Amino acid sequence: MTLLDYLIIATYLLLLLGMGVAFRHQSNKQDYFLGGRSLAWPALTLSVMATQLSAVSFISAPAFVGLREGGGLIWLSYELALPIAVALMLWRLLPTLHKAGVVSVYDYLEQRFSRSTRLLISLVFQISRSFATAIMIYAIALILQGTMGLAQWHSILAIGVITLIYSAMGGMKAVVYGDALQMILILLGAAVCLWVGLDAMGGWHQVLQKVDGNRLLAVNTSSAGLHGNDFGLLPMLFGGIVLYASYYGCDQSEAQRSLSSGSISDLKKMLMAVALVRFPVTLLYCLSGLVIGTLVLTTPELQAKIPANQPDWMMPVFITEYLPTGIIGILVVAILAAAMSSLSSAINSLAAVSVEDWYRLRQITPDNHSYLKLARLAGVAWGLITLVLSLYAGDIAPTVIEAINKIGSVFYGPVLATFLAGIHTRFVSPGAANIGLAAGVMVNALLWLNASPIFWFWWNLIGFAVTLSTAIMASAALPNDQQHRLPSERGISMAQAMFLLGWSALLLILCVWLPNMILNMR
Repeated sequence: MTLLDYLIIATYLLLLLGMGVAFRHQSNKQDYFLGGRSLAWPALTLSVMATQLSAVSFISAPAFVGLREGGGLIWLSYELALPIAVALMLWRLLPTLHKAGVVSVYDYLEQRFSRSTRLLISLVFQISRSFATAIMIYAIALILQGTMGLAQWHSILAIGVITLIYSAMGGMKAVVYGDALQMILILLGAAVCLWVGLDAMGGWHQVLQKVDGNRLLAVNTSSAGLHGNDFGLLPMLFGGIVLYASYYGCDQSEAQRSLSSGSISDLKKMLMAVALVRFPVTLLYCLSGLVIGTLVLTTPELQAKIPANQPDWMMPVFITEYLPTGIIGILVVAILAAAMSSLSSAINSLAAVSVEDWYRLRQITPDNHSYLKLARLAGVAWGLITLVLSLYAGDIAPTVIEAINKIGSVFYGPVLATFLAGIHTRFVSPGAANIGLAAGVMVNALLWLNASPIFWFWWNLIGFAVTLSTAIMASAALPNDQQHRLPSERGISMAQAMFLLGWSALLLILCVWLPNMILNMR
């Protein structure tokens, strides 16, 4: 890297600080955590996508496709679940939470069930989100160590300090508009890497001649995922539906964007846009991984620069070796942007949940000044906790994208089941909901700790089924437990639901047809 690259990086970081200063004026918690519910749905769409299609996807999805042993375009089958999950969320889940006017989605569970339910599921979120974010920061720090020559703790500081300042000062507006900028940079970065990779390979014809044919498989119907991590279609589809619906609908870091939309109509537009646009973005990542992975595997000197069993180094090493001065700086900014997007979202959402929990436990209604002061302090505290955790995080899967989704798969099924039980049933009682949630998480944790051969994507569906069935049975045994039924809101028509199901079916056809087309071109 040259002085020009470092100047580009410094300019970008100063721009983020300026954004935090520009949005520093908030008058209440709605302004700080929900942007006053005045944020445009296109910006929210980019922010939602940036949070998940960030560092994990920009770095790790290409690594999974191009370099991971047993990887390939099979990752695309994961995307088939999103349109169906969006239909599930828009049916009643997110419109009901939006209408409730809550800052923390877990506030709804207190209103429907009890304070203990809220605190239990809030604790689940805080543990899973801080741990998952720490894993991501740890991985990106290692990558920056390889590209910029920074020590690990220097890399963590570079990611953390700037993010802490602009997100704590600017609240949700700074997070959303920062994410939107970062998403644009990430997309441009992926497109540049694909173009340069193709040029280095001599075009698509050479890539198709040299690519490992096994990596072209995008749909695996030969396995049910009961005997290892074989990424079969069934676990990717059914587990993915639960994972996506829970992540976008019940995880505060994502659902907070939905709560920030000005109306249910804007909420619908945002989620429909995510359902339509996410697959093309993921396809861009996967194709860049296919091209660059083929380049690495056919270029021994390049392959030697990637540490053994560390496929996530593929993209950073490619960037530093093949891109010209200036472009390297922009791409390193894209990597920083990706990491900061995930961290800023985690900081803001963790602060929202913990501050709301704190005041509820103390049964205090604070004035706006006191609330905003504590909110900023909580954001800084969670940022520091996450950064400290990242210093000690280790590898739990071959690629970061698998590690993050594996962590979530322990919790997402039980969380979604609890929310849906609250919205769609009258008879599930508070005590039964708590028992079901604890049972679902415990079963999934045991599957992980006992190294079960069941593919971890199934954990989402298993946790969902265990939580819901246990809650229903416990309700029959606890008939006198206090119950509340809150009004629900429907946000999707039958025609829109059928459109999303049709889009998912079309994507399945594309995933089957695309590899065959590529093979026929060889």
